[in-house]
Amino acid sequence: MALTDTFVRQVKHSGRAAGDKHADGGGLYLHVLAAGKYWRLAYRFDGKQKVLSLGVYPIVTLAAARRKRDDAKHLLEAGTDPGLAKRIAKVTARACASNTFEAVATEYHASKSPAWSPAYAERWLRLLRKDLFPYIGAIPLADITAPMVLDALRKAERRGVLEVAHTLRQSAGQVFRYGVQTGRCAHNPVTDLRGALTPTVVKHMAAVLEPAKAGELLRAIDGYTGQPMTRAALLLSALLFQRPGNIRAMEWSWLNLDDGVLTIPAESMKRRLHEKINGRPHFVPLAPQAVQVLRALQPLTGHGRYVFPSLRTGERPMSENTVNAALRRLGFGSEEMSAHGFRAMARTLIVENIPGIHPDVIEAQLAHGKSGPLGAAYDRAEFMQQRRQMMVTWADYLDKLRTGADVIPLHRTG
Repeated sequence: MALTDTFVRQVKHSGRAAGDKHADGGGLYLHVLAAGKYWRLAYRFDGKQKVLSLGVYPIVTLAAARRKRDDAKHLLEAGTDPGLAKRIAKVTARACASNTFEAVATEYHASKSPAWSPAYAERWLRLLRKDLFPYIGAIPLADITAPMVLDALRKAERRGVLEVAHTLRQSAGQVFRYGVQTGRCAHNPVTDLRGALTPTVVKHMAAVLEPAKAGELLRAIDGYTGQPMTRAALLLSALLFQRPGNIRAMEWSWLNLDDGVLTIPAESMKRRLHEKINGRPHFVPLAPQAVQVLRALQPLTGHGRYVFPSLRTGERPMSENTVNAALRRLGFGSEEMSAHGFRAMARTLIVENIPGIHPDVIEAQLAHGKSGPLGAAYDRAEFMQQRRQMMVTWADYLDKLRTGADVIPLHRTG
């Protein structure tokens, strides 16, 4: 007699350890155990008696169990073992789960991130989790097409974050290339998206690039009435033209004021992780004017770790917004000058107004790697003399600009 929904719902376990079996027909039966009710199918294949699990009641209803039984019968009629087919389906499902965009991206990140900087590794995965995983993360890599990727990228584009959209396109391309290399897909659809996104307009950091305006800026810094530390940070930003992060995070242990040199450890530089670990420090010669600023600051902060400690706690350096806020206070708007702009100001004014300094020497002082004859050797001792002279010349030039002298470019002749 066939089972009914009422019987299946109400039947109880008899207490027998082996449980109770209630047949429905065609090999299907309900196996009632103390732990629950389980659908089974008894069948023969290749002369052997076998049992196939069809699910647990009530998740699998009586009607669903019968459909599964019928499907298994069709496989038997076609000469296929339904038990083997089920195992293959499970393996395939697991393989598909490990081949989704999210799974492959996570695997790629795990394999590559040890060689990345922590900040880059964190941002790489964070952007994908926010903008790609919700839309294509669950889809097997091989099933994702270029339009599907583009649709996800367009969502970031519509938010107005064009740079993020282009970064995501690059990251997605890395994932698909890894997928091709590991056999998860045969094609990288991101290559077909070249030119599909709205181009980004590179916006240079605001900077003062004219001698007369630079003199105005320096006089404004001289008259700054805020925190002495902030005024010193402004002055050293101009004198040293190092990255804002290296200025504000400067430590007293990096300084040798007697020898006039700032030594920024490799791990504190903007470099790839292996260069941070294995690279040489960046040496910054200090002109007498820079040494004077630092010696005046020593009584205020020389007892602590940082040259420019946070006002709230000496445990951290000053905020990254401090110098920019001071520039605003001095009347220089965000479109006119920025903390990073001191670097562009120095490079431009030196190239255009101070004869005899090779651009490669300036690039070395900016810690820009170059491939020319001065490239790899830019921070070695034999090159320090040229950089030291440049920094003295630059500091003297700033003094002249401050007083209003020599604001006319001294173009090279010949």
